[in-house]
Amino acid sequence: MNLPNRITMARIFLSILLLVMLLVPWYSLGVEFPVYQVATITVNLKYIIAGIIFLIASTSDFLDGYLARKNNMVTDFGKVMDAIADKLLVNGLLVILAYDRIISIVIPVVIISRDIVVDSCKMISGQNGKVVAASIMGKLKTICMMSGLTLTMFYNLPFELIGFPVADILLIAAVILSVISGAQYFYSVRDILFPKKSK
Repeated sequence: MNLPNRITMARIFLSILLLVMLLVPWYSLGVEFPVYQVATITVNLKYIIAGIIFLIASTSDFLDGYLARKNNMVTDFGKVMDAIADKLLVNGLLVILAYDRIISIVIPVVIISRDIVVDSCKMISGQNGKVVAASIMGKLKTICMMSGLTLTMFYNLPFELIGFPVADILLIAAVILSVISGAQYFYSVRDILFPKKSK
């Protein structure tokens, strides 16, 4: 197993650790995380720890891809596991944050629905020998999503101190870019989905 794939596997471990961290009812186990007051903002250490885990995992997402391309270490195993790691990390966290009413339920619904459309388009295009390249909108969506979720886990600090909702703005931008990039993927395989009948 090469280095990029090891990083990907480590991200899967961190993703599972993050989800467990946020899903386990620690209070019923007698564990209470300290709560701190930052100006008018109440900060729970549980989310700070989860935010650190997410930050490390999301950074590794860029690192393994960079190393794989730079050193010509791209493998089919890496592609599959990278996709699994991404879905566990981002979609899992989105669902939990929506359940905890920290973000709107609209965000995970749109993002997950878009992923289903894009993955289906990639599968169909792959079966027909056509490679659908990642769009710039898709890459910008990922940047906005990772940055927005990181800030959300850190209570939008320090921007929250001046009342500037950077985390919300980034997540809204990610949703908009998700819709645009999803439409682009769908449009790119339109000829395969709706082949023209020969006269």
